[in-house]
Amino acid sequence: MSEVETIADDKVRSIAENVARVKARIEQAARRAGRDPSEVRLVAASKMVDSARIRAALASGVDILGENYLQEARQKIGQLGAHAAEWHCIGALQRNKVRYIFDLFSMVHAVDRLELADEINRRGERLGRSMPVLLEVNLGGEATKSGFTPQALMDEVEQLAAMPQLQVCGLMTIPPPAPSPEAARPFFQELRDLRDRLTQRGMAGLAFHELSMGMTADFEVAIEEGATLVRVGTAIFGPRPAPRHA
Repeated sequence: MSEVETIADDKVRSIAENVARVKARIEQAARRAGRDPSEVRLVAASKMVDSARIRAALASGVDILGENYLQEARQKIGQLGAHAAEWHCIGALQRNKVRYIFDLFSMVHAVDRLELADEINRRGERLGRSMPVLLEVNLGGEATKSGFTPQALMDEVEQLAAMPQLQVCGLMTIPPPAPSPEAARPFFQELRDLRDRLTQRGMAGLAFHELSMGMTADFEVAIEEGATLVRVGTAIFGPRPAPRHA
């Protein structure tokens, strides 16, 4: 990945303005729902964003960065520093890459199956460390998306509770593509309802206080329905270049 060390002052100002605008929208959405805005944290989705632009976002108050690809994350953490922000893994994770996550990330957003959860737990046991994770739920039944179905999660949650190094903190979802933010609302409501049902089971070792849902197109609706983490990239950094593998 090429590194751009400096960017023009107008680009820095644009990112600062974008961050301020997104934070204002988060606050307004929370207040519309009668929520404390401090309950909602912004994850700046920085996939395919160069380190210079990320530095501008950090200088503007961003304190959580969400990365999709391990190699890209490793490079950026080397350039910016592990303590520049909280680094979250927000993309799909392969089992053979689990060995890297404990050195890179403070949270994994997309634990999408029991086998992956088990691999994270096994690696955590070897390291003597736990990993905060969110369980990805496929609410739209889309074959192209991974994630637990709601029923599978209800059926398998006891097995997840038996994994001591897997620190379950909540749920995550990405709704099917929709023509308007309002079309995503039923999916956000369903994730919140699923969280409530899991919480009522009162399983030791599991917490469901986090709901990671909502991106640039629909994060305000997600906040109105209970999101605690919103993953926003385009509204901060602008359109991304064509994706590439890392």
